[in-house]
Amino acid sequence: MAIAVISDIHGNLEALSTALSYIDDHGIKEIYCLGDVVGYGPNPNECIEIVRQRCKVVLMGNHDYAAIGQARIEYFNQFAKMATYWTMDRLTKENQDFLKQLPFIYQTDNMIFVHASPSNPSHWYYILSVDDARMEMESFKQNVCFVGHSHVPIVFTEDKALKSDVKIEQNKKYIVNVGSIGQPRDGDPRLSFVIFEPGSGELKYIRLNYNVEKTYQKIIKSGLPTFLAERLLKGY
Repeated sequence: MAIAVISDIHGNLEALSTALSYIDDHGIKEIYCLGDVVGYGPNPNECIEIVRQRCKVVLMGNHDYAAIGQARIEYFNQFAKMATYWTMDRLTKENQDFLKQLPFIYQTDNMIFVHASPSNPSHWYYILSVDDARMEMESFKQNVCFVGHSHVPIVFTEDKALKSDVKIEQNKKYIVNVGSIGQPRDGDPRLSFVIFEPGSGELKYIRLNYNVEKTYQKIIKSGLPTFLAERLLKGY
């Protein structure tokens, strides 16, 4: 049975809704969310409420952690800081409580799910190279680890970095960055997530256009930094 793995929604309701429509149209029932449901975008409460209903697993991301006052915001860039304070002021008590109980990691026999890094899930390390990936692979025994955090879709093997669909082989280890639903940063403004069929090992990246102009206008009208709207148009 195929699963969908999404990450880094960042309060982007239009992108999330588009992704879920695709998932529904393809009959996929299990959705795993790797965190950062909030931060940067204009619809944090709406996005939380949707993932609460739709996702089998929702994990803690660093922006979720910040929005409940747990992360050291002084290390965030100026735009992330402003968006965090904006989000904190608007989250409902119910949604704050939901974020507070999110786990940092979820594991099955063959798969591991985490926002940033499996070696230290609450420290938000980036996996940006084959060397990074190889070190992280020492911390898990499963076949495949799904991550987000960098907003850049890429698959790491023990000796390669692949920017394409792959077939997961049982006798190897993989780290799969699923990309970002709500704020892609690989130069492609289309939202990104993956569909994975554990039985066959087929892993497919899904890139979809969404109503980015609507999200853009919401950000501008909300008082969030204009940069957070402009970057969505170019995917950086």
